[in-house]
Amino acid sequence: MKKIDSVEEFEALIENEKNVLLVKHSLTCPISHAAFEEYESFVEENAEFNNYYLAVQDSRPLSNYIAEKFQIKHESPQALLFSNGEVVWHASHWKITYSSLTKALEELNQ
Repeated sequence: MKKIDSVEEFEALIENEKNVLLVKHSLTCPISHAAFEEYESFVEENAEFNNYYLAVQDSRPLSNYIAEKFQIKHESPQALLFSNGEVVWHASHWKITYSSLTKALEELNQ
């Protein structure tokens, strides 16, 4: 799991990687903290996948850019699964769980 901070980093990722999972989270929100723990558990079992995150407080311009570019309302926490440069799945708040992330990855691989 790698942290990204800039629009340039993000654009390079979705251009160069077929599939990318990105979690946007808040450093101060308890709901976001719980979702991030679920994401960390998922990453432990799926380390070979392209797993990334951004902290909204540190990367607000990037978070806003993603929301605008893909026409998906910004939420925090928020998980977005990209395939071939497009969002193919997203979830927010309590819907970000180990099982929902696993299911999204399984559906992508079908």
